[in-house]
Amino acid sequence: LMSRIYEHPALEEISLSRVLFALSDPIRLEMVRILAKNGTSNSLDLGQGMPKSTITHHTRILRESGVTYTRSEGRNCWISLRGDDLEKKYPGLLTVIVEDKDNI
Repeated sequence: LMSRIYEHPALEEISLSRVLFALSDPIRLEMVRILAKNGTSNSLDLGQGMPKSTITHHTRILRESGVTYTRSEGRNCWISLRGDDLEKKYPGLLTVIVEDKDNI
């Protein structure tokens, strides 16, 4: 079984507008908070109760914006935050987003 290869933007290709767009959706914001709390997670665990196509849509936007890193392993899709990259590019942004519970 071939593992799928995912494209990820290089650090210099990550833009604030795309990151903020990705984080502006409540579902994706919750996915980021789950990743911040639990670390690398199976994509299906990020969208429990959602159709697989919906999970794929949201995780793709997070990956393409540079917020997450996705790797395929057999039938599983493992997702992690690109916390170090985001911290280099936009210091403190992820911390503020993850800890701001008032604006869910």
